[in-house]
Amino acid sequence: MKKLGVIVNPIAGMGGRVGLKGSDGAETLRRARQLGARPESPERAIEGLEVVSRVRDAVEILTYPGEMGEDECRKAGFEPMVIGSIRTGETTPEDTARAAAEMVAAGASLILFAGGDGTARNLCDAIGESAPVLGIPAGVKIHSAAYAVTPRSAGEVATGFLEGRLTETRAAEVMDIDEDAFRVGIVAAKLYGYLLVPEERRLLQSVKSGGIQGEKHALRGIAEDLIVGMEGDDCYYIVGPGTTTRSLMECLDLENTLLGVDVIRQKRVVAKDVSEAGLLDIVGRNRARIVVTVIGGQGHVFGRGNQQLSPEVIRHVGKQNIIIVATKEKLISLSGRPLLVDTGDEALNQELSGYMRVTTGYRDYVMCKVGY
Repeated sequence: MKKLGVIVNPIAGMGGRVGLKGSDGAETLRRARQLGARPESPERAIEGLEVVSRVRDAVEILTYPGEMGEDECRKAGFEPMVIGSIRTGETTPEDTARAAAEMVAAGASLILFAGGDGTARNLCDAIGESAPVLGIPAGVKIHSAAYAVTPRSAGEVATGFLEGRLTETRAAEVMDIDEDAFRVGIVAAKLYGYLLVPEERRLLQSVKSGGIQGEKHALRGIAEDLIVGMEGDDCYYIVGPGTTTRSLMECLDLENTLLGVDVIRQKRVVAKDVSEAGLLDIVGRNRARIVVTVIGGQGHVFGRGNQQLSPEVIRHVGKQNIIIVATKEKLISLSGRPLLVDTGDEALNQELSGYMRVTTGYRDYVMCKVGY
């Protein structure tokens, strides 16, 4: 029987709804409570644990008393083994670090923790990469890569790992920012170390890039990957609308139609703002690939703002020649929802459904579910 350690930071996320940009420090916590803040992490922890409860008979739960995990485990249907001690209502980062160390010493196969970047730092300081961990996102700021994209995703990954369906692990960056600077609009993230997490990139978030420069860096990586992979002189590239696809054109120093569809060949523009008819003329006579991005917040790949890429055009090009590009931040914003296709042709929607590769950076890809 595998052992699952559960740690809940009971104050994580309290500063968010009251506009304090975080919960670090006693003074910030005091102000949050004065402003009427309520704990966010317990319910999020329960949401993740309820998924894990599907395998409750095959897992032994180790947790800390009361608000640091025991309460949440019991509400999710577990009878946990409670270790350690705390002062109720006065938990500290040292409690989190001590809990993690004691759970590793007790032989936990995985530690599931609810919190934010500060909580990830506490675990990093205490256990480093000595045992696998997984974060349930409950903080105000989540720049670290040790977290799943949603609480339910954390439960799914934890269950897969405990059942042995997920066996690989990877080192995930632990990042944090200066909250005082963040409150005045300055984002300065710092790397504090690494935690070992289950390898499941679809449900785990990437390290968060802070600010415009981070976004530009990600888009540049996507563009460079596309350029390196471009095929020979006889292949046309149909570039759909959007700022993500625009990065390819900018990297090639080419003019582009932000809200339209452009076509390039031999890294040069051969047609701008092309209609469906124009695209059919090109793909009917030549080999082509489509480069399309994901609409942030919605997840649509086809059928929103790029109707020039009609069912006929897509069928001529072929599913195998569709290149989807998106930053990891954009995928994370979908909260685990699938990418969507709405071509107006149900049979084509079915053909496009399943899993497709999404380019998220230079030589960096994730497999995403596509539905309709």
